[in-house]
Amino acid sequence: MGTRFLPLTKAQPKEMLPVVDKPVIQYVVEEAISAGIEDILIVTGREKRAIEDHFDESPELERTLEHKHNNELLKSMREITNMASLHYVRQKSPSGLADAIYCARHHIGDESFAVMLGDTINIADVPLVRQLIDAHKPLGASVIAVERVSQEKISDYGIVGGHMLGERLIEIDRLVEKPSPKNAPSDIGITGTYILTPGIFEAIEQTEPGVNGEIQLTDALRVLAKKEKIYGYLFTGKRYDVGDMLLWMKVNLELSLKSEKYGRQLREFLKTL
Repeated sequence: MGTRFLPLTKAQPKEMLPVVDKPVIQYVVEEAISAGIEDILIVTGREKRAIEDHFDESPELERTLEHKHNNELLKSMREITNMASLHYVRQKSPSGLADAIYCARHHIGDESFAVMLGDTINIADVPLVRQLIDAHKPLGASVIAVERVSQEKISDYGIVGGHMLGERLIEIDRLVEKPSPKNAPSDIGITGTYILTPGIFEAIEQTEPGVNGEIQLTDALRVLAKKEKIYGYLFTGKRYDVGDMLLWMKVNLELSLKSEKYGRQLREFLKTL
């Protein structure tokens, strides 16, 4: 519900908050497309129609841009509309990430699929979700993106334990949701991008509500791990969490400074402050 961003999110979903010159959710969709994913289902909820409107056609806006001969901007607006095959399903209540994934079961069927969070931006030479797809193919098992986290941040993450199979791949044997540092099986945290097998749906059905009465994905993965192998992948690149106000401000500042279009002027402005 975006409560950590109020009043900014009173009338708009947090996934539509701008980062530099586009909303967070567009970064997510663009990463999926650049990884070769063509069929995208967005799980939304009440008062998130702005997401659907953003990716939909806007005839009035396009006519205005045509009239003003703003062809470059018109082209970019049409590219947003034609990005991929987008579908939508609503989660009737905010009952947790695993419950949101369960809403997609009829669309997914019996295929493995990617899960990407709407408030996380990944920047990498090879799209992060593409790295997971490539790791998944020879394994045929669920693969989740992980990274090493500092001791003071361990209690903010789902933490995995297991043994390394090479430089980046981990065969997971333990998953713990937000443990204390002394009880954590490692310093390797789950970051919010997944390739999951359809077995996750049955696991979700068997998962009881956990923290805040929500069905936690980490808990469902623990159920799945009793039947199937699960792997973690230490990805290359950088993940930007847009989960609260300060993080959002930091992401905006860093990516704006890196922008070819705005970076130089912004640096000059910062020198004047």
